[in-house]
Amino acid sequence: QVQMVESGGGLVQAGGSLRLSCVASGNIFSINAMRWYRQAPGKEREMVAVITSGGSTNYADSVKGRFTISRGNAMNTVYLQMNSLKPEDTAVYYCNAHWAAIYDSWGQGTQVTVSS
Repeated sequence: QVQMVESGGGLVQAGGSLRLSCVASGNIFSINAMRWYRQAPGKEREMVAVITSGGSTNYADSVKGRFTISRGNAMNTVYLQMNSLKPEDTAVYYCNAHWAAIYDSWGQGTQVTVSS
């Protein structure tokens, strides 16, 4: 099993920055990829960034150039650095680990609110 704990959300003014963190525990060597998702009120959940065990990254078009995903040792920790935040970035952000090829584990989510 893989368990996820995330932190780092909060309230920030437009143009500001936040860094989200997510720590995985358990069978961390089975993790294939880690992702960040977000869901805003009245909107569908969307994937904003992904990093694979090989280090490849991909981003949603809406966050390219502003957000950066990175990882720590052996995919144990994943970060989302969020710069130039906009009010439309306001959402609950969730980290996800895809592991042993077929399983997914999720954090509880952290609220990010960007004021205008």
